[in-house]
Amino acid sequence: MPLLVVLSGPSGAGKDAVLNRMRDLGHALHYAVTTTTRPRRAGESDGRDYAFVTEAEYGRMLRDGELLESAQVYGYWYGVPRQQVKRALDEGRDVILKVDVQGAAAIRKLLPASVLVFLTLPGLEDYEHRLRGRQTESDAEMKVRLGRVSHEMNSLDLFDYIVVNHHGKLDESVACIWSIVTAEKCRVNPRTVELK
Repeated sequence: MPLLVVLSGPSGAGKDAVLNRMRDLGHALHYAVTTTTRPRRAGESDGRDYAFVTEAEYGRMLRDGELLESAQVYGYWYGVPRQQVKRALDEGRDVILKVDVQGAAAIRKLLPASVLVFLTLPGLEDYEHRLRGRQTESDAEMKVRLGRVSHEMNSLDLFDYIVVNHHGKLDESVACIWSIVTAEKCRVNPRTVELK
């Protein structure tokens, strides 16, 4: 049975870096591309990192039921295209997608057999250091994001696994996530994700 793996965690935990490294290492998964109204950051590629759309196009997708989940985060909309995930699962491919904690909760309700992985940094000071290092948020935005880290850490009960992403040890984080996928594939009673 194909798996639906949901990678979530606070902003700055390294979700994009982990997924990019998994791709680079050739891990055989369908990497779902999130649709967003957020402007593209330097180095991001449309269709690989995100599908960048206008607010109007996002609104149409939402109205037409094209998104598996949708959330407004830090003033921008993010959503996972339903058909992209359904097609990969129907083809028997394991799918991994990246969402915020709110999105993970929505997917857990909709598809309870999903495998939810919480990616986090060792401590709050690591988040501040990482967010400052990427230089994409103002001081006010950073304060909001750091305030959300503590709130999101209170959602751990929602998740099946936690992976701590230590500085300079990206490959270890990737290996942990891949071992979760491997262990889930060895379950006596496999998870069955049914997406209509």
